[in-house]
Amino acid sequence: LEKNNATSWSEFILMGFLSQSKSPSVIMTLFVMMFIMVLSENSLLLYLIHVDSGLHSPMYFFLGQLSVMDISQTLTIGPKMLVDFLREKNTISLTGCSAQIFFVLLMGNAECLILAAMSYDRYVAICKPLQYPVLMRRTVCLILTAVVWFCAFGALGPSMYVRLLHYCGSNVIHHIFCDLPSMLKLSCSDTSRLEKTLVFTGFLLLILPSAIILASYVCILATVLRVHSSERSHKALSTCLSHLTVVGLFYGAAMFKYLRPRSYQMPYHDDMVSVFCIIITPMMNPLIYSLRNRDVLAALRKTKLCQSLWRHSTL
Repeated sequence: LEKNNATSWSEFILMGFLSQSKSPSVIMTLFVMMFIMVLSENSLLLYLIHVDSGLHSPMYFFLGQLSVMDISQTLTIGPKMLVDFLREKNTISLTGCSAQIFFVLLMGNAECLILAAMSYDRYVAICKPLQYPVLMRRTVCLILTAVVWFCAFGALGPSMYVRLLHYCGSNVIHHIFCDLPSMLKLSCSDTSRLEKTLVFTGFLLLILPSAIILASYVCILATVLRVHSSERSHKALSTCLSHLTVVGLFYGAAMFKYLRPRSYQMPYHDDMVSVFCIIITPMMNPLIYSLRNRDVLAALRKTKLCQSLWRHSTL
């Protein structure tokens, strides 16, 4: 649909790859299964951290925060996608767009920063074990978390700015949900100032945290490799590489999405990157960071649900 320059759209049509697929039912079923996995894995991790005193440590405190972010981001997108698919009407209001942009950016910003805090926690635990109780005491963890959420709420600015823009021409968003780059592309207002601000913000929220994470893991590997235990070195190397793989893919996808010039943006590629950031990464985080960890597995075995299932299986 097109509109002249005198008026502005207040409702938009979401036309992501799902609406253009030859088998949307299959893809939607796959998405629903992944949404359920994200919610189940992260909810289970939150429950275990809450009920097991052995998981009341800074590392699991930060992992709990990460799970809250992953659940919230999934709930921002998943229900809307499912409702639109069932009613076969992919429309969203400008207010709805603004809300989606806010929550996606809020949780994305927070995740970028909490991953850096988690890497710092691991660095202190392995490289400075004697100072760990002081450097990572509860007060420090709470302050770090407060700083993470305070900085993440910078998402409020762009989400409110979107409501002030003028939208003429097409109202079709070639994306599975409302995201900031898509809205800027539709606007016929001057968005150059916001785009420059986004590049600066992207540097603070993507480049700096990824540099901190990389430096932390380099120090961790250097410390572990100095230990003569080959088994411990191999295990630490495997853990670090798996963590760095997930973190690298997450930051790489976010940089690809938000730091590219507008002229290089392609709807299909943006959809794939968004699916990775909002569905695949939250699904992988609990598995990579915790659900294969011995402490978490021990806590899982101690839960009443697991014990009852074990008793029934042995009858």
